[in-house]
Amino acid sequence: MYVAALDIGGTKMAACVADARGPLLRLTQPTLRSGAPDAVAQQGVRLIDACCLRLQIDPAAVRRVGVSSCGPFEMRDGVLGILPPNLCGGLANGDDLPNDWTFLPLESVLRERFATVRIANDCVAALHGERAFGAAPANAVYVTWSTGIGFGLCVDGHILSGKAGNAGHAGHMLLSDTSDALCGCGNRGDLEGLIGGRNFGKHLGKPLARIFDDAKEGNADALAVVHEAARWFGRGLYNLTAILDTEAIFVGGSVWRHNEDVLAPLVRQEIASRFPALTRGVSVQGATLGELVTDMGALALVTDDAWTPAWRAGRVWEGVCTEVIG
Repeated sequence: MYVAALDIGGTKMAACVADARGPLLRLTQPTLRSGAPDAVAQQGVRLIDACCLRLQIDPAAVRRVGVSSCGPFEMRDGVLGILPPNLCGGLANGDDLPNDWTFLPLESVLRERFATVRIANDCVAALHGERAFGAAPANAVYVTWSTGIGFGLCVDGHILSGKAGNAGHAGHMLLSDTSDALCGCGNRGDLEGLIGGRNFGKHLGKPLARIFDDAKEGNADALAVVHEAARWFGRGLYNLTAILDTEAIFVGGSVWRHNEDVLAPLVRQEIASRFPALTRGVSVQGATLGELVTDMGALALVTDDAWTPAWRAGRVWEGVCTEVIG
């Protein structure tokens, strides 16, 4: 039996195909930002079929797909679609996107090709992956700091979903009444608007990577900006710690992954400096599953349970071949 995973982000999309041995191949490419509203879902189908072609597998043999997707989600006509601020140019703060999208069909397109479709917010999916194959305990948070900022929440062993699958959109928690940082959702001063990868670089007037490079070289202005970003991020994590009584926080996403050495001590200190009765013993660490945490989370939605022990023991995510295609 073969299963597929699709990881839809605001910047890139990834697809992989797996069997009982683990993921066999992973292909990535930039997420489409133009065309008809179903362009993103159709791109995902093509990417999965491209995996099959390279593996010399009949695409018809892949009947189950798990999807980790940026959100938020909305149910229309009984099926899920997405309204991601970092892809939909028709939403607030979308003037840098080459489309007028306000809603992207997803489940309806995938069901034309696959018999079984399971979709979760990318951070919720990542937490499914960390619970199935990684090290997440029963009370844990997964957070991605990338193009946007999102969360997956697990309380007493239950991963929260919410009425429309949108539990965990804490990147849109309001933190500042004075900041004019505009998020793609329309909020000013929410966590994603303040420090999300797309918004961070935009309102500072220079690329995000340059800011962190300057900080690592000792530039005082860049260091001040990075310290402020870490404070906002740590404050958001503290808020969730206080609300959920969490034990462990796993962090992924490109901003964190490329700059963890700078950010981690600052974020840990921001959490630890507040209300010890709630924060004592809370750990903050990179995702156990590394760069493939959302891919593995998508696979966790559709894999056979019998595969899980061998995948965990063999750390199958570490040996996956990834190809970037145009």
